[in-house]
Amino acid sequence: MLEQLTSTESSTKSITKLTKNSKIFKTILSAIDDKKGTGVVSLDLRKIPEAVSDFFIVCEASSTTQVKAIGDFIEYKVKEVCGENPYKHEGKATGQWVLIDYVTIVVHIMHPEARSFYKLEDVWSDAISQTHG
Repeated sequence: MLEQLTSTESSTKSITKLTKNSKIFKTILSAIDDKKGTGVVSLDLRKIPEAVSDFFIVCEASSTTQVKAIGDFIEYKVKEVCGENPYKHEGKATGQWVLIDYVTIVVHIMHPEARSFYKLEDVWSDAISQTHG
């Protein structure tokens, strides 16, 4: 009986985590779309042992102002809709590459030159990739 209860509790935590992550994921994609981010790709990293998170979401913006605006809007919408603040964010000062870390989901908003230079999709080519938008 105790094993069954423990299994049920574990399953419930897993479902709750998945539902919360799905909501954050969808909110991020919606925020990128609202601010006209382009080239939106998600990378499923869950089967890659070296990965630092479960998912990367990568997009680009045509100007540093737009890169910053998308980053700010993602943080605003995820807080408003999901009640979550990022664990960490970086890159807002330069606007070439803004990274927003929600632990299981990491968002990369990149200027086109930065994206073509760093080629995240190639670095994580073992990941399952999906285009959005």
